Formats: sequence, structure tokens, C-alpha cells
Amino acid sequence: MATLGVNIDHVATIRQARRTVEPDPVWAAALAELGGADAITVHLREDRRHIQDRDLEVLRRTVQVKLNLECAIAPAMIEIACRVRPCQVTLVPEKREEITTEGGLDAVTHREATATAVRRLEEAGIAVALFIDPCSKQIDTAVDLGVAAVELHTGCYANATVDGDRHAELVKLARAGGMARQAGLVLNAGHGLTYRNVVPVARIEGMSELNIGHSIVARAVLVGLTQAVREMKSLIA
Repeated sequence: MATLGVNIDHVATIRQARRTVEPDPVWAAALAELGGADAITVHLREDRRHIQDRDLEVLRRTVQVKLNLECAIAPAMIEIACRVRPCQVTLVPEKREEITTEGGLDAVTHREATATAVRRLEEAGIAVALFIDPCSKQIDTAVDLGVAAVELHTGCYANATVDGDRHAELVKLARAGGMARQAGLVLNAGHGLTYRNVVPVARIEGMSELNIGHSIVARAVLVGLTQAVREMKSLIA
């Protein structure tokens, strides 16, 4: 059964809308753990639009499950990751103008910078994953770089509105997942997954972890975070 990583970025988004102190993503992480979260995921962006340095530092001291930090391959971000030492760093692409992450990290094009980031993180004793599109070239590069895991970008699957398109994207994810597993990589996935579309992805053979944020936080506004996490865990199971 796949485990659930709960991304709490959007709890911080609500806080930053008023530049105040609540809701605190640290409290959100604790409630997510009570709901059964197997990991807590946060994305420390270069523009600090939601998660702040203080959040990451406190979470590192308080989270009892795996803490997964998403960050860009920029040297300044890697330096922060090496100092804080989360359980895992997932390297992601980042553009200032985007609302949310659009597509996977192009490790082929940015191979040298990605390799440097991976090397620094591994020297600090941190497990590294690459957030990539379900593409054979990206998986081959992840293998060459020696990372522990890949997180397949599920955005195209999640955004598909026609059943045939959705199925085709699911097939791509399953094929890419098979390639990753055969190469010895841990298989994770995430982006755009909801209570309505998560089950087929959770059923992909060898799926280790699903990282889900917005849908859970949106549900939590209505039913509370602990209950929202429990409901997602039930679907994945």
C-alpha cells in the first residue's frame, strides 16, 4: 500500500494572505500526523510565498514522521536543506510567475546543476528524490545521478477531462513507474491528486508514496485536517 505524504504549503498560504501568525503550518503538521500522515511535505520557495524558514526549522524539530522538503536546485536552497537536514529532499523546478509547480524538473537539460545539488545533499546524508515527468529520458537521468527516488508528476493525469485522455496519462504513469522500479528507484507520485482521482494512481504497482496537498487542505476547511487526512488515507488503502 502506498503511504501518504501531506503537503501543508497551503496552510501557510492562508496565513501569508494576511501576513499574520495563523494558521500555523506546524500545528497543521501535528494534526495531519494524528490523521495518519506518513510524511509531511513542504516546499520552501525562493520567493517564500508560503512556507517560511522558521516553519521549516520548527517542523524539523517537531515532525515525528518523515519530513520531505521540496526545493529548487538553486545553491542557496540546497545550502538551507543541508543545514536543516530533513529526512528527504525532493528537487523540483521553480518559476516565480507560476501559481503552482508546472511540470517536472528537466534533469536532462539541467543535468550539471542537478548533479551538483544531488551530490551536496547526499554528502549531508540526505536522501534525494527528483520530481520528474513520466518520461524515460528523465528516469534514465535520475538513475545516472544516483538518486534514491523519483516522484512522478501526475498533473497531466489530474488535469485530463476526457476519460480516454485520463486513461492514456495513467498508462504513461504506470509505464514510467515500471521503469523506475526496474532501475531500483523508489516510486513516488504527486501533483493535482484529489479524492476523486487518487485511487488509480495508488493502485500502480510498486507505488511507494503519494504527496497530496491542496485537495486535503481544501477538504480540511470543511471537515478539519485530521478527518481530511483520514479520508485520503482510506482511499489510498
